[in-house]
Amino acid sequence: MINFSIETAPSQKGKIAIVTGANSGLGYETALALARKEATVILASRDLNKAKDALNKILIEVPKADLEIILIDLNSLQSVEEFAAEFSKKYDRLDLLIENAGIMMPPLTTTKDGFESQFGVNYLAHFHLTNLLFPLLKITPNARVVTLSSLAHKTGKISFDNLNAEKGYDKWSVYAQSKLACMMFAYELQRRLDSAGINAMALSAHPGFSATNLGAFLPSIASSLFSPLASLIGQDSKHGALPTLRAALDPAAKGGEYYGPSGFREVKGAPVKVRSSSKSHDLGVATKLWSVSEELTGKKFEV
Repeated sequence: MINFSIETAPSQKGKIAIVTGANSGLGYETALALARKEATVILASRDLNKAKDALNKILIEVPKADLEIILIDLNSLQSVEEFAAEFSKKYDRLDLLIENAGIMMPPLTTTKDGFESQFGVNYLAHFHLTNLLFPLLKITPNARVVTLSSLAHKTGKISFDNLNAEKGYDKWSVYAQSKLACMMFAYELQRRLDSAGINAMALSAHPGFSATNLGAFLPSIASSLFSPLASLIGQDSKHGALPTLRAALDPAAKGGEYYGPSGFREVKGAPVKVRSSSKSHDLGVATKLWSVSEELTGKKFEV
């Protein structure tokens, strides 16, 4: 059903939200909307100057916004740990963890911990972040974790023997794998929350083809030629953020749900509940992925 709008979403006054990658694109629009709804919003960014620019832009739109910048570099598990430690010292609750930040189809690179960068940044760093912040999430009534996936997950496959591109690197396949991992993490986290009887929800969302990521599918020259058509084929960041915001704010949302645009092939449109690939529901792969992620990040994730 298409019955959600930011304007009618409940106030988030008194609630604490973290948005990774909040300085631009989908993350900025998500942070702006949450600020409009009176949440305290933590802009989690790796670039202080860009984060300051984003904060100032939000304050122009929402002069009374309650905002804070805490730096995080998802290329480094140590940085993720430092972020979690700083946040946990300052706050005693976490209502919304919006795992938005990501990279798309770069040349083969590795994180500071030696992980293939797309799997490491898009998925593993967020898995670790959720784990470190889980003590606060589980004591916050009705807390939500929203993981950003992608239409690309539908072509993804978790290749346990090639997680770090040991056997070759195809940038699209690896991107799709990382976004499938994000989706499977949301589903598996919800199953574990249910089993433990914890009053929290894990959801996922995708933006369709938004103006922030559409060009990343293309070489730079093609992207510059294609950009005038982007608004016709896809949607801007403001609309691309709506599925994430519905997952975060809709009172009727349930744990384990997945939101995306309502239009043809989910490219654009109003945010609605959508279906993910059959692979995303593979319980055996999800369990193994969770275990492997614990090993790679060096910390048991007990719900």
